[in-house]
Amino acid sequence: MKFTIYGKNMHVSEGLKEALKKKFAKFDRYFGQETEIYATFSKEKNYQMLEVTIPVGKTILRAEEKSEDMVTSIEDVVNKLEGQLRKHKTKLQKRNLEEANKFNLEEIEAGDESDEFQPKVVRTKKFAVKPMNVDEATLQMELLGHDFFVFLNGDTDDVNVVYMRKDGNYGLIEPTF
Repeated sequence: MKFTIYGKNMHVSEGLKEALKKKFAKFDRYFGQETEIYATFSKEKNYQMLEVTIPVGKTILRAEEKSEDMVTSIEDVVNKLEGQLRKHKTKLQKRNLEEANKFNLEEIEAGDESDEFQPKVVRTKKFAVKPMNVDEATLQMELLGHDFFVFLNGDTDDVNVVYMRKDGNYGLIEPTF
């Protein structure tokens, strides 16, 4: 596995990098050597935060945890990623048949799917989209009290999404083709 480690609002020490690599050694049996792991350590007020993204073919595994101790955050992220792999093992197998060399799914212990909650689409909503700019869309989102808003961008004629970020700012999702 190839690690790309960033520090946001902090310096990432060699000890912290080694602790991360040591904890992720258990994923060697799941992923190939060419698998990239992107880890971002950050510091917010009294919290130490770790965000890990693992793109594997068409699938992206992502986990984010914050705690008062960075080692605890590392352990929590590893546990969360293992849970994701266990929970979605069969879905990942079906989706990644052509990319079997990137995933070793036989190593993942299957979770008990009979007891697990299987989410499904329970409501479909249709609405008319009118062209507007990003500022209008954020205003509309605030007026509706939603966390996101889908709109037709009048400048680009593409469907875009504005969303509220955890830090209180806005994000914009623009499609690329």
